[in-house]
Parts: sequence; C-alpha cells; structure tokens
Amino acid sequence: MHNFWTALFGTIAAIWIVQSVRAIHGMLHVPYLEQTAPVSDSEAPAISIILAARDEADKLREALATLLAQDYPRYEVVAVNDRSRDATGDILREFSRTSNRLKVITIAQLPPGWLGKPHALTRGTQQASGEWLVFTDADVQFAPDVLRRAMRMATDRKWDHLALFSGFDLNGFWEITTITFFCLGFIFGNEPWLASNPRSARYVGIGAFQLLRRSVYDAVGGHGALAMEVVEDMKLGKLVKRGGFTSGLGIATESIRLRWYSGAGNIVRGLTKNMFAATGFSLPLALGGILLTLAMSVLPFVGVVLASGWARIFAGLAACVALAVHAGVAKRAKVSLWYGLTHPLGASLFAYIIARSTVVTLARGGIVWRGTFYRLKELRRGSV
Repeated sequence: MHNFWTALFGTIAAIWIVQSVRAIHGMLHVPYLEQTAPVSDSEAPAISIILAARDEADKLREALATLLAQDYPRYEVVAVNDRSRDATGDILREFSRTSNRLKVITIAQLPPGWLGKPHALTRGTQQASGEWLVFTDADVQFAPDVLRRAMRMATDRKWDHLALFSGFDLNGFWEITTITFFCLGFIFGNEPWLASNPRSARYVGIGAFQLLRRSVYDAVGGHGALAMEVVEDMKLGKLVKRGGFTSGLGIATESIRLRWYSGAGNIVRGLTKNMFAATGFSLPLALGGILLTLAMSVLPFVGVVLASGWARIFAGLAACVALAVHAGVAKRAKVSLWYGLTHPLGASLFAYIIARSTVVTLARGGIVWRGTFYRLKELRRGSV
C-alpha cells in the first residue's frame, strides 16, 4: 500500500510540475492588450458591439456608458433586451435618446428550439452592420481604447477571432477564493494559449469579449449553430477553430473589467447551469472532473499530514507547486498572494460546484436559464 501512495503522489507531483511549466510558458507568450498599439482612423474597419441583457438594471448603466465612450471612429452598439422584467428596457431607451450609436432590440417571447442568450445575440447580429463583431455581456466595462487595441492585435496576427481575458472586481474572502481557483482551473484545463496553434485542437471563447470577422461568423453558422448550447461563448471559439479559421487569445485585465458574481453563494448558484453543461452533460466526465480536482488539489495536502516517507515528500512537492501557481493567479487578479494558501479550499468548492450542477440538472431533468426551463434531452441534442 505504501508503494501505491508513493506512486500516486509522485504522479500528481509530476503532473503539477509539467503542466505548470507548460502553462507558465504558454501564458507568457499571450499578448497584452495594454501593450498593443492602437489602430489609426484609416486602419479602423466598422465594428458592431453586440450584447444581450436580461434583468441587468443593476450593472447595465455603468457598462453601457463605457461601450458608448469608445475612442473608435466607426462603431455601433446593438443592445438586445431579452424579456427583461426590471428596468433594463428603460435604461436602454434612455441611452438610445442620447446616442445615435446605440440600436435597441426588444424581445418579448422566446421561440422554441432556442436558449435565450444565443437567440438574443442572433437577433442582435441580424441588425449589425459592422465588418467585425464584438460579443460582450451587459455587465462588462471597457476602457476607451479597447476597440482600437483589440483590432490591432487581431489584424497584426492575422486572427479571424480574438478572445480577451478580462479582469474581475473581487470582494470578500470566499469570492476571491472561488474565482481565483476557477481562473487557474480554466487555464490548466483548457490550455487557451494553444488556441492560436493551428495544429492544436484547443479553442477559446470568453463571454466578456470576443472579436470576430462578420464573414467568419456567418461561415461557421453563428449563434444559430449554438441555439441550444449553454456555454455558447466557449463553443463559438470551437466553431471558428473547427471551421479552419484562425483564433487567438489576449489578456486585457486592466482594460476590460466586470463584477461577475457577488459572493460565493451567487457563484455557486450562477454556475449551476454551466458546469455540467461544460462536460457535454456527461455523467462520467462530470464525475471524472470532480475526482481529478480533488486528487490534484486536495489530496496532496492530506498526504502531507497523513503520508510518510517518499509519499509525503511527493505530496509536499505537489502541494508547494499548487500553492505557488495559485499565488501567481492571485497576483494577476491583484489580490493578496496569501490567497494562494486557499488552494485546497477553492478546489473543494470547485468540485462541489460541479457536483451540484450535475445533481441539480439531473434531478430537474434540465436547467433554468433566464427564466426559462430547458429539458436535458434537448440540451444534449443541441450540444456542440
């Protein structure tokens, strides 16, 4: 039995070391938006920013103000009010009276065969006139030069599709613990730095910011091909890559900001619809994700206390690498490095979120999103 634990912890430590080196090397080569020169007026093609808003009155006003204050010569904002029951519609109408850049579309009913967000983004795209499209969310705030710099980044690298990592406004212990681990898990699990490698099957899509050629969007089927896809932001990147077009990742943590969820409780509830969907609604993959998370990020800390000999040494090595990497993510998120110590706690919460998403979705026989219930059978059939 001792040999088993030595081999197990040795394997976990080796995986942490190898994947950490790969991730650090890969992410160091991802370009920063703030270090990218802006395009000039003569180099600036027309852009349409498209967002879908559903009951976003609390955050919409601040976000929309930044979208309409872009230092870019040829752009428009297409805002889709997706069946909101709060003051979202009033805010959009107010802004439309003072800005001729803003187009407002109101959706009263959701047709069958669609999730609300892909349908709203499709409706917005139908009214968009830009050569390039930017998809964002109704709670995301842009610095004034985001469009100029993003266009430079995409065109200089000959990318048809650009996804940008945004920065998070984080408050409180549990929120920071959960989100920093989520970011680490996203990077290690999806290897997004490989999206620009045509030989890699890896892809990336980020809801806060995706820039895409209109012609490419139409060629891959747009959000119509994602009509029943819950993680439509990531899967848009998959469509681009699968279609043989070029895709890339950038970092814009200073220029693009959002307050994603307020508190760990809202994070858990908000991701209930997403995490099982991210596995393609596969129970074996969900269980595998839970076990892998606990084995890689919780078990080594148990081994440091309970194991002995080489097993304890390997467990300690794995734990130290995990803490160091998490501290690096915390630094990028502009929170205390000491949050690296929350790694096993964040991992436990992450595993719980996957488990909760799986159990709730299976128990309900589907998900509730934007006030509408969708059956699991339909969601599985529409998964890309």
